[in-house]
Amino acid sequence: MKMFQQTINLSAEQRFIVTCAKMVLSLNVILFLTLHLLPGMKSSMVNLINNGYDGIVIAINPSVPEDEKLIENIKEMVTEASTYLFHATKRRVYFRNVRILIPMTWKSKSEYFIPKQESYDQADVIVANPYLIYGDDPYTLQYGRCGEKGKYIHFTPNFMLTNNFRIYGSRGRVFVHEWAHLRWGIFDEYNMDRPFYIARKNTIEATRCSTHITGTNVIFKKCQGGSCVTRPCRRDSQTGLYEAKCTFIPEKSQTAKESIMFMQSLHSVTEFCTEETHNTEAPNLQNKMCNGKSTWDVIMNSVDFQNTSPMTEMNPPTHPTFSLLMSKQRVVCLVLDKSGSMASEDRLFRMNQAAELYLIQVIEKGSLVGMVTFDNVAEIQNHLTRITDDNAYQKITANLPQEASGGTSICKGLKAGFQAIIHSNQSTSGSEIILLTDGEDNEINLCFEDVKQSGAIIHTIALGPSAAKELETLSNMTGGYRFFANKDINGLTNAFSRISSRSGSITQQAIQLESKALKITGRKRVNGTVPIDSTIGNDTFFVVTWTIQKPEIVLQDPKGKKYKTSDFKEDKLNIRSARLRIPGIAETGTWTYSLLNNHASSQTLTVTVTTRARSPTTPPVIATAHMSQNTAHYPSPVIVYAQVSQGFLPVLGIRVIAIIETEDGHQVTLELWDNGAGADTVKNDGIYSRYFTDYYGNGRYSLKVHAWARNNMARLNLRQQQNKALYVAGYVENGKIILNPPRPEVKDDLAKVKIEDFSRLTSGGSFTVSGAPPPPGNHPSVLPPSKITDLEAKFKEDYIQLSWTAPGNVLDKGKANSYIIRISKSFMDLQEDFDNATLVNTSNLIPKEAGSKENFEFKPEHFRIENGTKFYIAVQAINEANLISEVSYIVQAIKFIPLPEDSVHALGTKISEITLAIFGLPMIFSIF
Repeated sequence: MKMFQQTINLSAEQRFIVTCAKMVLSLNVILFLTLHLLPGMKSSMVNLINNGYDGIVIAINPSVPEDEKLIENIKEMVTEASTYLFHATKRRVYFRNVRILIPMTWKSKSEYFIPKQESYDQADVIVANPYLIYGDDPYTLQYGRCGEKGKYIHFTPNFMLTNNFRIYGSRGRVFVHEWAHLRWGIFDEYNMDRPFYIARKNTIEATRCSTHITGTNVIFKKCQGGSCVTRPCRRDSQTGLYEAKCTFIPEKSQTAKESIMFMQSLHSVTEFCTEETHNTEAPNLQNKMCNGKSTWDVIMNSVDFQNTSPMTEMNPPTHPTFSLLMSKQRVVCLVLDKSGSMASEDRLFRMNQAAELYLIQVIEKGSLVGMVTFDNVAEIQNHLTRITDDNAYQKITANLPQEASGGTSICKGLKAGFQAIIHSNQSTSGSEIILLTDGEDNEINLCFEDVKQSGAIIHTIALGPSAAKELETLSNMTGGYRFFANKDINGLTNAFSRISSRSGSITQQAIQLESKALKITGRKRVNGTVPIDSTIGNDTFFVVTWTIQKPEIVLQDPKGKKYKTSDFKEDKLNIRSARLRIPGIAETGTWTYSLLNNHASSQTLTVTVTTRARSPTTPPVIATAHMSQNTAHYPSPVIVYAQVSQGFLPVLGIRVIAIIETEDGHQVTLELWDNGAGADTVKNDGIYSRYFTDYYGNGRYSLKVHAWARNNMARLNLRQQQNKALYVAGYVENGKIILNPPRPEVKDDLAKVKIEDFSRLTSGGSFTVSGAPPPPGNHPSVLPPSKITDLEAKFKEDYIQLSWTAPGNVLDKGKANSYIIRISKSFMDLQEDFDNATLVNTSNLIPKEAGSKENFEFKPEHFRIENGTKFYIAVQAINEANLISEVSYIVQAIKFIPLPEDSVHALGTKISEITLAIFGLPMIFSIF
């Protein structure tokens, strides 16, 4: 990673400063890359041991109808993939053990085992119906940087149950393609938006790797009733490339062995592109994200391969083994600290308020819930109780602790939690424990082995700055969530609200719409609004808490109906909270609330709103968030991620704000972007991202994200996902083009469907910071501007026009000080010796604020320009400390003088007549 490329017009002293900064930063970059491999909110259970992958979880969504063939096909796919993977990695890795997680909606069988930490939400591969039917392309949800693991692979039931061999290749090959996305963080080597490019040798090439893959380029003039008329592609008179909708049709019979990340469907393709075969010119995501590195180079630099040597056996090992697991009903035990320190800062009150909210508003109906309290000893307050109605949860809330005293023994609390579960004839395997504590305990490690053996999932909530530092180890070893809550109630309610079912039944999960803390002076009123959209409204609660005296409350629905203070019911335990459950389905539209502090003194009031999906058949809009890693070391950056979606469709055009809070209550607010620049990998994929560098001391940091849509600006993106197996249009076989059925496409006017205004709030858990200077955190920058990743270039008459998204002074924050733009007629010269390429005069180019669109126009000087002249351009940004960004993605600008239409030569196939067929419908067609 070249964070510094050059300095310009610097004094000797300035050069010395930059050189020192280079040395510091290079160490931090190494650390940054190392830390980036640590997991964020999602925790995979996959291990690579002695060349074999163990613990892969493939989970079937509860909405998928029961079908034995699905399990059989999963086994066949993985078995084939294991052999293909073994040879593709030159005998280095294979699949040894796979766990298939079957939903509770299927019939129970004796051969199905109880899962431990395996869950649908944490699975490596999910089998689920798409939301809206737009094809069955297998894809990987992947939004990290080059070399970073993805989140999951998504196969549809239709893909798993029907024969798609001609379109994608065998399912085993497709699995290896997607596994490379998921496990090694590499990207596709095709580009549906730029299917062709002009190569250095002035030929038009299909975007692919390797260039040894052969084929023909045709336009389908008309397809009707199973017949198509085609012709060779012509050059576009404006761009010099092929005209729009020109399609590359590969030869079915090939000799090229690479690449799996381009077209694994070809029989000859059995390898990844290496440094020798990699096509660095292709305008694909692999080159853009990985600085032109081959997929094999990235794979070989992964953690998996650093200590993995090829096996001596020439043949692959034995077939994978499969474990069939069936999801169980949800079992949760609250393990709550009531030690003496919980008496300070109203912690016991706040814990009880949040626990009550969880039991009444968050936990899914039908779940089994127990409760344990502990100080230096532990007591089972409730064995497992099925949550069916108000009486059920009241049996538990009645036993919430009212006094705080004693020491802190977390191990005793956990062991009592296990006993509460076992006593109710339930297994601890797959059960969940929510552990909340504010105290130190030096003996947690004594029960680590018991926790591992239990098979339980431990979610930890650290309350206050003194909570035991080993808490996160419990979450990490069991795949649980980790949270940190500070002084106000919101941190606790956000944490509890995030701990919903991991079964994949999104429509059953609680959704948080609002969580706001308001410090109100005496006799003053505060007003607010909460939108309720048409995908939600079931089981809706408005909750108000206070610190001194119950405020006067007025709530009004969109039709004008008012709810007053008397409608909000207080709990008998006097925990300073009042709750209103909206009868039936809450009205769609904007709800308004007004709170009046009747007390003479200031007090803190909070408003929390939760709801559930309106219909089991329409998924609600949901937001999830996490950090790129659970630990950070100053000054290395971490990335904040938030995903906003409806079903599997990205939600665009919204505001997403991240609030990061330290142990002493200091908050940093970041607006997250889905602009394909800075920390954001792909534009308009519903993943909103931003770098975080504003460290304010060491310790735990919490993340909360608020996503909202206003003024009818939000829309769904119905375009197909990135990082997917290529849908092959057809093949040339024995001189005939055999077409596959046309791929379902979304019309332009349907590609972005507007959705209503909404609000979502979610916790992104916590992360731990070390090595940071003490507050107040005004430290000199040692990080450069972020790399420019969306540079575009084109000729307009004799001028080259550039556009890109502005980086910041520090990565994607603030604004850069200046830009370096260099130009060359040689791609390799610019890539390998950027500092010596021709410098463009940018004295009149003043950088804008990060995230803004930059536009710059210049006339290439000192170059002979004629028709077909190609230039390669790249950009760097410099900040106020003279730290320089990485070189941008290299772009191409071609001077193309339009020719009369009849003089433009048709490039591509020279066949005057060709036999074509739509697969299954053989026909002979003419080419015009």
